Amino acid sequence: AVEMEQEKVNGSKELSADAASYRCSACHGDEDWALGHPIRGRAKSRSLSASPALASTREFRRTRSLHGPCPVTTFGPKACVLQNPQSIMHIQDPASQRLTWNKSPKSVLVIKKVRDASLLQPFRELCTYLMENNMIVYVEKKVLEDPALVSDDHFGPMKRRFCTFREDYDDISNQIDLIICLGGDGTLLYASSLFQGSVPPVMAFHLGSLGFLTPFNFENFQSQVTQVIQGNAAIVLRSRLKVRVVKELCGKKLAVPNGVSEHGMLATALDAELGKQVMQYQVLNEVVIDRGPSSYLSNVDVYLDGHLITTVQGDGVIVSTPTGSTAYAAAAGASMIHPNVPAIMVTPICPHSLSFRPIVVPAGVELKIMLSPEARNTAWVSFDGRKRQEIRHGDSISITTSCYPLPSVCVRDPVSDWFESLAQCLHWNLRKRQAHFPEDEGGDEAGDGDEEGGSGS
Repeated sequence: AVEMEQEKVNGSKELSADAASYRCSACHGDEDWALGHPIRGRAKSRSLSASPALASTREFRRTRSLHGPCPVTTFGPKACVLQNPQSIMHIQDPASQRLTWNKSPKSVLVIKKVRDASLLQPFRELCTYLMENNMIVYVEKKVLEDPALVSDDHFGPMKRRFCTFREDYDDISNQIDLIICLGGDGTLLYASSLFQGSVPPVMAFHLGSLGFLTPFNFENFQSQVTQVIQGNAAIVLRSRLKVRVVKELCGKKLAVPNGVSEHGMLATALDAELGKQVMQYQVLNEVVIDRGPSSYLSNVDVYLDGHLITTVQGDGVIVSTPTGSTAYAAAAGASMIHPNVPAIMVTPICPHSLSFRPIVVPAGVELKIMLSPEARNTAWVSFDGRKRQEIRHGDSISITTSCYPLPSVCVRDPVSDWFESLAQCLHWNLRKRQAHFPEDEGGDEAGDGDEEGGSGS
């Protein structure tokens, strides 16, 4: 009996020290977690599914929780989030998220906005600085084919030292330690599309038109780049969406229209994907389903974890991350969500219903969107404005929170940078200041004046 009691005490100590390990089911079994001994520099965390009833079980599969899948906190082959012993579950206090390196970074991917001559000089200066510091610089092949760079005699010898790649042909996902973007928000979206798994840290310089996601100014880039390479920087983990598109091949038809049973649930008998085309995407901003060139309303069914929740009749629907909530979704009337909030936003586009408001659902749920059986036309879908394609009857789009966020380097911290972007780029709550009352006027008279004058000028 004494030995049994001692085992119980030891078991409780192990659990309290976060020594139990589990496997993240949202990662489909490819990410093992050891809470007491972080794998590859992973921060300590506890799953919502951990409970006292599981104290006797050393290993268990993580179930879907309100906070979505446990994000991978290693970025590329050498970067990870600095461990924080005070983290709660897998969500850190935004102010405590710091970048650190397991090994010194050596390879840098530089992404430059194309067809912009004003970026050629910053591009030259940045690449020269990186190479002088013995960094291996990767660029897209078409960037070096710019006529201005080809005719530059001073840049010629340096041009031979670049490592080049071609989008959709070369896989560089395991060769990049750090990404530096020169341009606008589109360069960050493009960087995200190049990495369908773990994403290296991204440092984005504001050299484009809007710059909501690009907080750094290029004037003093040397000191800022040096700080990041030394691991002295805050980061914000921008969640991405894992999107799975299943298409019926031509000549194939479903036995049940739209795969729906009489109870409004997805028909599980149709899960076999023989004769179907399956595509997967990692999306940083939003998935947009719209009516395309058709003059008819779009008519799509939206499921949440297999349950039909609504049918969208209008111009379409936007499924966005918190990062994307300040993009197309904001223009469509949605609320703006801080990127540290674990959520997915569903926003209708010009719905033919006065009561259809945008909704926020927990990260980790699975949304499935299909054409309604009554739909008069097909729909079109795009992913961060790319890979636009047609969706027909029988096709489906499954969306959930990805395990692989995009780690964006901050100038100060995630909170300050976000509100600075709201103020500078979107002019959030910009209003001329109200004049104060003269000091000789009494408080009561001032109050009466406000009531009579309406919203006081």
